[in-house]
Amino acid sequence: MAKEKIRIILQSFNHLILSECCKNILDVLVDDKSIIKIAGPISFPTKKRSYCVLRSPHVNKDSREQFEIRRYKKIIDIQSNSKEIVNTLLVLDLSPGVSTELYNYK
Repeated sequence: MAKEKIRIILQSFNHLILSECCKNILDVLVDDKSIIKIAGPISFPTKKRSYCVLRSPHVNKDSREQFEIRRYKKIIDIQSNSKEIVNTLLVLDLSPGVSTELYNYK
């Protein structure tokens, strides 16, 4: 049998939802017998993007508001004996607000 190597990339603006989704994925994968090895979830550094906006368009040019968006990212690597693992991952219901990408690599 050929080994399948799958990489799942999860991204979200909320770290609590992201870690909950990683836990759900790992719970599903642990029950599967065809899984050889699971590496992860591996946390990546948080990407921060900050914005500075004027409070008033005409007066008070020194008065500004600052906003920040944080993007969290985790990766899970899976080695499996069967190709059916991709179908189980695609059927898995994850919470909204989490972006997922599946990659097959060698």
